[in-house]
Amino acid sequence: MTAEQSQTTDDSRSQTTASKPTGEYDPRAVEQKWQQYWVERETYAYEGDPETDPSTVFSIDTPPPTVSGDLHMGHLYGHTLQDFAARFRRMRRSEVFFPFGYDDNGIASERLTERDLGIRHQDFSRREFQEKCREVCRKYEADFTEKMQGLGVSIDWSRTYKTIEPRVQRVSQLSFVELYEDGREYRQEAPAIWCPECETAISQVETEDAERDARFNDVAFPLASTDGELVVSTTRPELVPACVAMFVHPDDEEHAHLAGETAEVPLFGHEVPIIADERVDLETGTGAVMSCTFGDRTDIEWYRAHDLPLRVGVDESGTMTDLAGPYEGMSTEQAREAIVDDLEAEGYLRDRRPVTHTVNVHERCGTDVEFLVTEQWYVKLLDRKEAYLEAGREMDWYPEKMFTRYEHWIEGLEWDWCISRQRDSGIPFPVWYCGDCGSEVVADRADLPVDPLADDPPVETCPDCGHDEFVPEEDVFDTWATSSLTPLINAGWDYDEETGETEMANPELYRFDLRPQGHDIISFWLFHTVVKCLEHTGEPPFDAVLINGHVLDENREKMSSSKGNVVAPEEALAEYPVDAVRYWAAGTAVGDDFPYSEKDLRTGDRLLTKLWNASKLVADLTPDEDHDSPEEPDDLAAIDRWLLAELDAVVADVTEHMDAYEFSKARDRLRSFFWNTFCDDYLEIAKQRAASPSRDFALASAHRTFLQLFAPLLPHVTEELWRTMHGDESVHTTDWPDPAGYEADLAAGETAMAVVSALRKYKTEHQLPLNAELDSVTVYGDVAGFEDAIREVAHVRDLDVTAGEPETTTEISDVSLDYETVGPKYGEAVGDIEAAVEAGDFELDGDRLRAAGETLEPGEFAVERERTYAGEGGMLATESALVVVRE
Repeated sequence: MTAEQSQTTDDSRSQTTASKPTGEYDPRAVEQKWQQYWVERETYAYEGDPETDPSTVFSIDTPPPTVSGDLHMGHLYGHTLQDFAARFRRMRRSEVFFPFGYDDNGIASERLTERDLGIRHQDFSRREFQEKCREVCRKYEADFTEKMQGLGVSIDWSRTYKTIEPRVQRVSQLSFVELYEDGREYRQEAPAIWCPECETAISQVETEDAERDARFNDVAFPLASTDGELVVSTTRPELVPACVAMFVHPDDEEHAHLAGETAEVPLFGHEVPIIADERVDLETGTGAVMSCTFGDRTDIEWYRAHDLPLRVGVDESGTMTDLAGPYEGMSTEQAREAIVDDLEAEGYLRDRRPVTHTVNVHERCGTDVEFLVTEQWYVKLLDRKEAYLEAGREMDWYPEKMFTRYEHWIEGLEWDWCISRQRDSGIPFPVWYCGDCGSEVVADRADLPVDPLADDPPVETCPDCGHDEFVPEEDVFDTWATSSLTPLINAGWDYDEETGETEMANPELYRFDLRPQGHDIISFWLFHTVVKCLEHTGEPPFDAVLINGHVLDENREKMSSSKGNVVAPEEALAEYPVDAVRYWAAGTAVGDDFPYSEKDLRTGDRLLTKLWNASKLVADLTPDEDHDSPEEPDDLAAIDRWLLAELDAVVADVTEHMDAYEFSKARDRLRSFFWNTFCDDYLEIAKQRAASPSRDFALASAHRTFLQLFAPLLPHVTEELWRTMHGDESVHTTDWPDPAGYEADLAAGETAMAVVSALRKYKTEHQLPLNAELDSVTVYGDVAGFEDAIREVAHVRDLDVTAGEPETTTEISDVSLDYETVGPKYGEAVGDIEAAVEAGDFELDGDRLRAAGETLEPGEFAVERERTYAGEGGMLATESALVVVRE
């Protein structure tokens, strides 16, 4: 620890001996002090053990961010929402498990390493490149951790894990072994989705749709038995050498009769059958289709359904194979243009026209995927889709609408989960293959984790054929195959050699209470976690799922480096306090995408200042001994009881909103009460009242309560104020307040507050001091029980309260035109109408307005009226009362 850090920590200790906040609020100093204090003192460490009652634990399965770059606004927003939940539950008397993890294996980490070091993984041995990945990830992780701690997130940093660490590798390989032995995993040579850029198989979930500008090429295939031809439209002429069949729809009057014939493939000369199949789309192209192995998923379906031959025209790097003849060695893009040129030269090209169409791309790099026959490992999914849907139904979704995304993903599944990757940095499959018969040999549980490239298999000879040489598996797990295990990793799931069973070291954590994550990875992380945990435990992994949206720019467009509209977290944090940024993060309903808004940041910043200054005033008005444990007097004044009853309602509302993860509603309800009711109304009135046990108790009690209510949202300023005024314990480890049961006529109290505010305004407008005495005030409204408060605070000698109304008249104060409506309708006459209205030369006829010879209909204008008082004194109007003042 540096001397400066030591001084900061010492300052935080000595701060607790003070009793009043002083000076202006300094968020930089306060936030840094408490962030360091919380981490060093392990304020948020989870202290549970296996015997802990699960009902007293709130466990959060936090998303391990991919180590692929810097902290962005999405990280800041998502982790802040998690922290709201964690801090609230901790104060609700739960022991909170709130860990942190890094997903630092897989393609994302490899691509980061290549970009960061300016290297290619192909230029290094696997172990050399793996070590470089570890070095780069450690650097980014250290920076990420420092920035996360700078947000004041109440994470238990002692529970940090990495998906590449040996303990996690063991859990990941154990999962593989168990699922393999349960028959839920298999290895198969079959068509797989392939990324030529990353040179690896990928799963269905790693693809996304992208719009591409292309050309439809109408290519003629000569019929083998006649002089006719069959014309097909294709955007991928480079796949012509891989053509294995032609397909027509059985209901197509133009082409159906050709079924059973054969056609000759132009340029390449081999013949292919013409087959009828209902999967042909009659609305696209010419209505006839060439099938290649493989251009898309339909080609794979036809390949399997019709037992077609395999012709591989594109290899793993997106390069044309020897099957392409003179085009061998070209990229698919080069071959596409060369083949089109030759088709045209040989007379086979009938037309060429531009088209925009949707293609599958790898979400990691944006490269168009191919479909290649390769040998891969799979987890079975398609036979248990209903079980995964039912598991989703058992969980509570916040917002509920997000379950639909989960449901639609499962219903649209077409592939089992491909979990093998042809990469360098990842967790190896614990598998060897017999060098003679190819039988699979899987590692023993007790030996995990293993690396088949460095470790020997668990047997000396093949159990099937007795051969004594083995070939290690070189592939590694898909990163989601490991990150899908985070609930089991965090619960300490492992194999017990003594019992021969897999058990959890911390079973009280499972099922996890909350899974927070973004809506973009429902099909990635959430679905795969349900799959893995359901297979291993027989039950869903979570009780509730909290889905957050994306942060957009101020024009509600997705932030993108290419658009230049990205706002980096450090930019916001350089100008605004962390608590102000947290205030912004609480400003929208969970699940919704929402814009980054400086307005909310400024509002949050002003709230911190208001909170600080209000606390200073409370400290000045109340005795020091009342700050920590105020003692309730035997008799509370009506206005004080009213405040505490209003506060009870706020406590109930905010608690309900926080329980339902409605952070924006909690924030707005609490801010409105604090700013308007407490500060603008009650606190201003309290300054005018004489000190009393009743007033001082209400002030101190309310102050303690709203600091606790604000604590999950604004942790730094509330910690500073709590430690200063209310004792040495952290506000974040105190109990969340419950309604205290105060009863009062809330409506009458609200009206009384409005009357006092109106009288204060009256004095200001008439240049009277606030303590100036008013001779007579008549209140037309219900302020029953608050008469003494009005007399005392507003300095009223004679107060009369009546249920009637004074004699008033109603006059028109303003007529405004809806120019968007009247402009197009009345044209040049609008000026005359406006002039007539301003001169008062108009007539209201029912709900119509007559002016300048025109009659305006309802909705084209608005009339404002005000009541005037002709009696002695002046009249003041509030929403719920009329007040007549006589000085």
